[in-house]
Order: sequence, then C-alpha cells, then structure tokens
Amino acid sequence: MTEQELAEACARAMYARDLASQSLGIELVRVAPGSASLTMEITDTMVNGHRICHGGYIFLLADTAFAFACNTYNLVTVAQSAAVEFIAPVYRGDRLVAIARELTRFGRNGLYDITIEREGETIAIFHGRSRSLGQPVLEEE
Repeated sequence: MTEQELAEACARAMYARDLASQSLGIELVRVAPGSASLTMEITDTMVNGHRICHGGYIFLLADTAFAFACNTYNLVTVAQSAAVEFIAPVYRGDRLVAIARELTRFGRNGLYDITIEREGETIAIFHGRSRSLGQPVLEEE
C-alpha cells in the first residue's frame, strides 16, 4: 500500500465512525499524508444570537480537518492542544473549507496549521499539536 493509499484508507475508516462530522454535513474533499481538506455549509442551527456562525462550529470543522490530517499514518492520534484565531464573521449559507497541513512530526508529537476559508477568503486560523497513542487507525481484519 502506498502512503497515499494508506492515508485514504485511514480517512475512510475514520469518517465511517465519525457520526459528529456526518451529522453536521462535513465532507472530506481530499486527504494525503499529513494533510486534509474538508467542507461544511453553515446551517440555521449553527447561527448564534448575533446572526453569525457560532465559533464552536468553526473550531469543530478545523479540529476535524486536524484529526484527518494527523491520522493519515495509521496511528491513532489525538489533539494535545489547539487554538483558533477568528478573523472574519461567517453567516448562514456560507460554505467553509478547512485546509489542514502538517508542519512537523517529532516522536509522538506533531504540529499542524489549519486554514478555514470562505470562497478563498481566510476567516480563521487554527493551530494544533497532536499526540500519537501508538495504536493503529485501521482495525485488523
């Protein structure tokens, strides 16, 4: 299996078990070793009292892209820490794209940047630090 095929197999397995992402309409667009792109459309139930998208949904989309990117090596990897910078408001009907890329991996740790965009405009930046648990993502058959 190539590195790309492994990344795709891990993503398929994770998405099949990820009911949170499925229920929110998050779609996996692309995955490669150390990277992933996902989309999500902002619905009525994601808008807060200021008529803008609740920041938690933006964080969730970025965190999901982070998870898919750092689990492409068939090692269960979780967030050790994360932070988000909100740059622009998001509204109902906006289609967001989260683009995750690996900056570095060292030992069981990794550093990732995720950019959240709306039609090419950056609306948030997420920084994540991952920690591998050493177990395989793909279950043995």
